[in-house]
Amino acid sequence: MRITKKKLLKWGSNLISFVLFFGLVAMATIVITTKASGGEPELFGYQFKTVLSGSMEPDIQTGSVIAVETGGDTTRFQEGDVITFMEEDSKLVTHRVTEVLNNGEHIMYQTKGDNNNAADVNPVFAENVIAEYTGFTIPYLGYLVSFAQTQNGAFLLLIPGVLLLGYAVITIWQGLRELERHQKALHDNKEDKQIAT
Repeated sequence: MRITKKKLLKWGSNLISFVLFFGLVAMATIVITTKASGGEPELFGYQFKTVLSGSMEPDIQTGSVIAVETGGDTTRFQEGDVITFMEEDSKLVTHRVTEVLNNGEHIMYQTKGDNNNAADVNPVFAENVIAEYTGFTIPYLGYLVSFAQTQNGAFLLLIPGVLLLGYAVITIWQGLRELERHQKALHDNKEDKQIAT
């Protein structure tokens, strides 16, 4: 089977279209679910958080997007679990549980970032735990997500859409031109046969 230049160009064109379309849909989904949920994108019961610090490296790289599972009993966590919790200043942090503390009234967790030298200063009350890290991470996507959530980033989401629209117009125009050539060839062939008879 011989691959012609035309087939190779068509295959490349289809691949670029798929990547652009998938990228557009993915980014639009992230932005829409972020706006709908009031801040964090959610899909199939998992929230996606952007990691902005290197405290959990090397397991979770700075700029990664991680999947966390919300809900459930927040007193269930054990040493070694990675949890996302709300600090007193309403900042979300994802760190590893190093010790479970029970003072009789409250369950608290001593936490530490894997890349930090010391444990976090304040233990985390179980009520402040938002979610548990699932182990799913996509490195560097967080930079793109953070940018897409800005006004300039949302505007730049239009670029793949415009490119896809332009590509669709060109493809339709080429298809119509090809159809026109084919019909002209059929018409010319029909006239040649009529002249011959």
